[in-house]
Amino acid sequence: MPPIHRRSDVPFFLVMGGIASCFVLLIGLLLAADLAFTSLADFRNALAKPEIQASIRLTVLSCTVSAILAVIVAIPLAYLLSRFQFPGRVVIDTLVDIPMVLPPVVLGLSLLILFHLPMGGSDWELESWLREDVGFPVTYRWPAIVLAQFTVACAFAVRTMGVTFEQISPRSEDVARTLGCTRMQAFTQVALPQAGRGIIAALTIAWARALGEFGPILVFAGATRMRTEVLSTSVWLEFSVGDLDAAVAVSLLMVLIAIAVLLTLRGLGTLRLGVAASPGVRSQ
Repeated sequence: MPPIHRRSDVPFFLVMGGIASCFVLLIGLLLAADLAFTSLADFRNALAKPEIQASIRLTVLSCTVSAILAVIVAIPLAYLLSRFQFPGRVVIDTLVDIPMVLPPVVLGLSLLILFHLPMGGSDWELESWLREDVGFPVTYRWPAIVLAQFTVACAFAVRTMGVTFEQISPRSEDVARTLGCTRMQAFTQVALPQAGRGIIAALTIAWARALGEFGPILVFAGATRMRTEVLSTSVWLEFSVGDLDAAVAVSLLMVLIAIAVLLTLRGLGTLRLGVAASPGVRSQ
């Protein structure tokens, strides 16, 4: 038989790499433009502002709280949607996607209406009840920031956890139930440990999404300095007063925080997988 001459794979990698590099190049150019526009002095001056320091603290705290809440809600919701068929499942599955497709300003306006719309044909409002009877006002306070971030971040967390549970075979859970485990025990001892990587991914996505939230926060929580200002609204406030250097510096700070969080959480995920794969760890 005549020898088979394999064709070169170079054209394949040139085409695929060329197409893929367009987006990567665009992101790199955006970051390079920001770095070229600002200076280290501008960055230091922005960080020295008390308003920016308070914004950093509130951003980290609110993003962490909203991401944790999003994952706590996403795990059972995604598990039920991926494992069971029940009346209204399609409706619930559709409702989960709404925060991802709604314009951000519309979402913030909807939250504002929800808390201030009179209910039951009376003057009763949810915000008035929370402020006067419970003593825990939400609108234009820090809880509004967490709620706005949570509403969007939870939708992304649910989809991430849904993909995770769909990739886990239910066979091991069925075997555990035949051996005497309750459905709760099968979930907590079999399914949940296998979903560890997905939980970390959901937490990462939820945190990053909360960090970049702007529209709902601006409408529902406002942008009051030293009170409801987070980094995304800090960029808008600095830009609105004409301090473009500070706005770009805060933007770069958000990029650095996002990179740090992504690397940290991914490192924890890699560490967890390494520990789980070690010979000394017994599989459940």
